[in-house]
Amino acid sequence: MSIRYTFGGDEFLFAEISESMSLPACFTGMAITERLRQQRWPGILEICPANASFQLRFDPDILPAEQLLQGLRQLEQSVQDSPPLLDTRLLEIPVWYNDPWTREVGARFRQRHQDPQSTDLEYAARINGFDSVDAFIAAHSGSPWFVSMVGFVAGLPFLYQMVERDQQLQVPKYLSPRTATPRQTIGHGGCFACIYSVEGAGGYQMFGITPAPIYDPQQSLPYLADSMVLFRPGDIVRFKPITQQQYAAAIQAVAAGSFQLDIFPVRFDLADFLANPQAYAQSLPGSRHAH
Repeated sequence: MSIRYTFGGDEFLFAEISESMSLPACFTGMAITERLRQQRWPGILEICPANASFQLRFDPDILPAEQLLQGLRQLEQSVQDSPPLLDTRLLEIPVWYNDPWTREVGARFRQRHQDPQSTDLEYAARINGFDSVDAFIAAHSGSPWFVSMVGFVAGLPFLYQMVERDQQLQVPKYLSPRTATPRQTIGHGGCFACIYSVEGAGGYQMFGITPAPIYDPQQSLPYLADSMVLFRPGDIVRFKPITQQQYAAAIQAVAAGSFQLDIFPVRFDLADFLANPQAYAQSLPGSRHAH
């Protein structure tokens, strides 16, 4: 793939890797922006990666535009010539699917929904061809998800399902956004899942809620000791269904400051994954299917 570069005024360069999101496009963007961070080119002021693109802010008095463009094209070539490996983490995120809070908020905003007569989960199950909500939840939690970017609001991850494209769960956003979404809601819009890091407005379909804080300026939990934001691009997520009782116990542990997440180191090989996504997903550590 060839990256399309567009200047915005004198200080910004936008790089469009692909018109549609894919893991190879996301990998390319992560690899280039990570090398830019490591190499610390004089004149680059900000680096902002996204799902299938990235944007740079630069000082043209220090780094002329043509010089920046030439350097990026060389970097692009070297990234595409190197093996697509990523040392990252797998995080197991507990989820109480079909919880009462997201159901209540969903019921309050039914007039903004495509199907006012059903819940978000019922609607998502039906349009994706599942005969029950339970079967949809099994598909949602049965495959890993790749954190393609973090942002929009502080700490919110965008998650791309690691399956063949024709198996991806896809659900449109609400017809118009809600003015409320519970904190730590598991949402879905288009092909992307997300976790709402804070309470607030939102338009993604709501499937459940996690007890695990993913953004905490106080850094009161052990797994947030190094950063108030849990996720970083390149992380792999597995959603782990839990019961109401397990959710209540986790909330108590969060309040006590003792709640822990299961986090495993992973060396992710994009080529191996693309060759057989299902087998690769089952081989990941912590998986119910791992040997």
